[in-house]
Amino acid sequence: MARQRVTIAAIAQAAGVSVPTVSRVLNGRSDVSPQTRELIERLLREHDYRPRNSRHSGRARLVDLVFNDLDSPWALELIRGVEDVAHAGGVGTVVSQVHRRTTATRQWLQNLRARASDGVIFVTSDVAEPVHNELHRLKVPVVIIDPAGGAASDVPTIGATNWSGGRTATDHLLSLGHRRIGFVAGPKELLCSRARLDGYRAALEAAGLQADEALIETGDFRHESGFVAGCRLLDLPDPPTAIFASSDLMALGVCEAARRRGMRVPEQLSVIGFDDLPESRWASPPLTTVRQPLAEMGALAARTVLRLSRGETIETPRVELVTKLMVRESTAPPATTSLAETGR
Repeated sequence: MARQRVTIAAIAQAAGVSVPTVSRVLNGRSDVSPQTRELIERLLREHDYRPRNSRHSGRARLVDLVFNDLDSPWALELIRGVEDVAHAGGVGTVVSQVHRRTTATRQWLQNLRARASDGVIFVTSDVAEPVHNELHRLKVPVVIIDPAGGAASDVPTIGATNWSGGRTATDHLLSLGHRRIGFVAGPKELLCSRARLDGYRAALEAAGLQADEALIETGDFRHESGFVAGCRLLDLPDPPTAIFASSDLMALGVCEAARRRGMRVPEQLSVIGFDDLPESRWASPPLTTVRQPLAEMGALAARTVLRLSRGETIETPRVELVTKLMVRESTAPPATTSLAETGR
């Protein structure tokens, strides 16, 4: 005999709460006390509750978008792309931040079990094997935007042409006449960071130049790390005449380091970023950067995960969207006098 399907009303009665309260938990709402949420989620798991309009009925409800960190305009652009596609398809978007902590990931998985999801989009992360196995068991499809390392072979990934973007940015500075070009890399564990650095090195090599390791610093894509790296590069005995930072926020940090030293951008230092965030167009001067199509990446990830939720086959599991150089006013030919001669 088939097991009778449990209802929201039955869960509410067992928990001693109202049906709307159970609904709020199922929809990932925050206006439920932690104790009540934990009780309801436990009952949902114990009774293996699945909403009628879950993925098993072929009708999409929710897409999960999971970040390690959620504190930059870069993340907001991705959210905008995912939300545009999800909203158009009548699908809700649940945004989570796990901070790379095991406890946070465990809690997120518990929430996911309690409210059926049509798919999960992870951002700049690897999916740990236990998480991958659990999502596979739950029949929840997964897509990764900018995987940290090598994603599992059955997980589609969405990225950008980071290597060619890094090379294009460096080629631009070389074409202006710069030869001492500093570089501020992103986190070493991320594939996109390593690809941008490799593109920088490739451009120098093609120009007959050897990368000077003293001109390479590492940041974390945030403004503060760009400022610190910029200070170190500009305080070298023979500082660079141009700096390529592998995120716009770090590039703006470099500009601040130059400003505090009384240096003018681009007259005394050219600066180029990567991302083309809205802030880059309103910087003073407007920032030359490599446009990474963040909103488009989010939109493609959403379309891909929704296709997977409908049982469709993905023809191209590895997609890289094209980057584009956006030349503005923060880059110019190097000054004829050195920084040392300016009395810095």
